[in-house]
Amino acid sequence: MKFLHLFAPTFAFAGLLLVAADYPAPKSGNFIAHDFKFHTGAVMPELLLHYTTIGDPSGEPVLFLHGTAGSAGAMLSPAYAGELFGPGQPLDALGAGASAKPSDRLKAKFPHYDYDDMVRAQYRLVTEGLGIKHPRLITGISMGGMHTWDRGVTYPDFMDALVPMAAQPTEMSARNWMQRRMLLETIRSDPGFADGNYTKQPASMLIANVFFGVATHGGTV
Repeated sequence: MKFLHLFAPTFAFAGLLLVAADYPAPKSGNFIAHDFKFHTGAVMPELLLHYTTIGDPSGEPVLFLHGTAGSAGAMLSPAYAGELFGPGQPLDALGAGASAKPSDRLKAKFPHYDYDDMVRAQYRLVTEGLGIKHPRLITGISMGGMHTWDRGVTYPDFMDALVPMAAQPTEMSARNWMQRRMLLETIRSDPGFADGNYTKQPASMLIANVFFGVATHGGTV
């Protein structure tokens, strides 16, 4: 059975398609979503979406969506792909970086976007860019899991199954919400941020990165 796995970063986020432990070399590409309309009504004439695929698109497509600040590379690791895509494993199959994001050029002028915008952009990439009309499965981790839940509501007939991981279909709250607010305010309060029109990375970005790493990868307390 052949599966197509796609990782396609949109804005600061992305999606990905993977294969077996002996999978073919990943291939990256770009898709331009013309006249993309955001939930705010803003329209971007050309929205760049970068993606990575592995395998044969003629198989049964499986869409993988990574988490916040992640990339397709994390989902191709032995700990992830090595446990899912090898011969006889659950998915014996096929497959934020480089997509459009505020820091590329527009910065503070980049249209405000939310999960719904990200899901619509991914949908256009998969259907228009890759010509895939019906994935066998869509799964994602953390933010990718939230996108997976979103797809179940926005495009209920688009796929056969959904597997959201490390994500609940609820509004962000508690320590998760507080952590993100602390990260945002740390950067926004830096004079070097200049209301989003910075000319180089604000010094506080280093502090925010360290805090984010400790909070998310420092183990449990």
